[in-house]
Amino acid sequence: MIGASKLSNWAAAIAAAALGLAALAAPAQAQNARVSLTGAGVETLNLGLGHSAIVELPRNAQDVLISNPEVADAIIRTPRRVYVIGVAVGQTNAFFFDGDGDQIVSLQIRVERDVNAIQSLINRLLPDANVQVEALNDSIVLSGVVESTAQADQAVRVARSFVEDEENVISLLNITGGEQVLLRVRIVEMQRTVARQLGVNLGATFEGEDVSFGVATANEFSLFGGALGGLAASLGYSDPTSDFRSAEAVLRAMERVGMVRTLAEPNLTAITGEAAEFLSGGEFPVPVGRDNEGNVIIEYKPFGVGLSFTPMVLSDGRISLAVSTEVSELTSQGALSINGGQADTDGDGVLDSTIPGLTLPALNVRRAQTTVEMPSGGSLVMAGLIQDTTRQNVEGVPGARNVPGAGALFRARDMETEQSELIVIVTPYLVNSTHPDELQTPADGYGTPSEAESIFFGRLSRVYEAPGADTSDHEWSGPAGFVLDETQ
Repeated sequence: MIGASKLSNWAAAIAAAALGLAALAAPAQAQNARVSLTGAGVETLNLGLGHSAIVELPRNAQDVLISNPEVADAIIRTPRRVYVIGVAVGQTNAFFFDGDGDQIVSLQIRVERDVNAIQSLINRLLPDANVQVEALNDSIVLSGVVESTAQADQAVRVARSFVEDEENVISLLNITGGEQVLLRVRIVEMQRTVARQLGVNLGATFEGEDVSFGVATANEFSLFGGALGGLAASLGYSDPTSDFRSAEAVLRAMERVGMVRTLAEPNLTAITGEAAEFLSGGEFPVPVGRDNEGNVIIEYKPFGVGLSFTPMVLSDGRISLAVSTEVSELTSQGALSINGGQADTDGDGVLDSTIPGLTLPALNVRRAQTTVEMPSGGSLVMAGLIQDTTRQNVEGVPGARNVPGAGALFRARDMETEQSELIVIVTPYLVNSTHPDELQTPADGYGTPSEAESIFFGRLSRVYEAPGADTSDHEWSGPAGFVLDETQ
């Protein structure tokens, strides 16, 4: 409780200075309250945070009571004039009493953030946007209409610079521009594998009067662990009349070429600012532990062609994309093998059960992740990876395999070359919804063949066209439609 008689001159000076500074900083949000009630009337006063208001009373006041001094403060300048200052965001009450202790008036005070500076800054930075700024307790609410997500994001960032906690900015802005983005991704990968093996093994047998011995080379193809196949030619010679009884030469030659082609075209549509994911492949089980009863806990890991992207529609039809794509496949290289063992299944202390071994496959992964800004309909090669790996091994008889020319008879060589090329092309589009009648599927117009067509012509479906399609004036130069060749 503050009495007028106890108020010092320096307090009045400070209050007057604060009032003048607040008036210069921004237009006053509060209204000057002029209370003319003589009884216990109630008035309402809205104050901006850090702003002041002048309350003029109908008769002389002796005391002022503020229920929450941390929200607002009151200073009696004259018996009929009081300065009310907003200290913190919130609500409080102020009661004014005369010299006899009677209540003059009750004042409901509500202190909010001053949004005039925020409103004026947003209007200057975003002249084409229609943004309204309002205060709600300790929060700032943005409402209205903007043309793009970029403008909405800019308005939110401006408002957040005026508050201590970013969560205190609530955006209710509506976006009039296109918000749905279709992302078309083409993933093309070519893999080529070449393996070659060439080796010669020689053998000879000698027999004397008391002893006999033989000499032979045993060149293995250590890179692959043995011969893979191909050509195996042998040449032998024997002479029972001499000490050199027999000789044999074996030639092994093989070449293997493999080709793998991977093509995927996933298409995804997502609203601006939201993530979308796609996976074409599968999941394989991986044991990750055991529960309290000893049961193995299985967790499934995905593999295949995966796509994840988050679009953000900017102004002038441009799109910001955070794209992550992945092509993975199971492989035995790097696989983990767990040996089996014995287990006690009945609890008698005797190992009476065999636990089989386990092999966990590895993943061969090609992954690309980036953030780009593109126009609608523009394309970008996000990943162009060329990989060439060559492994070769030569083994043979020491010394003899290095002899020029004849050394080829004492060595074996195997080689493996792996070449791969991966291309990922991304194309975003701004799209709108359409009527389902405008869309077609491979099942439109499908007809099951008759028994005669299946038996005599080997057809799996009838030759058909989509309902309503007019093909009378068209001459097709190649395969057209969903079913390209139903006889194969």
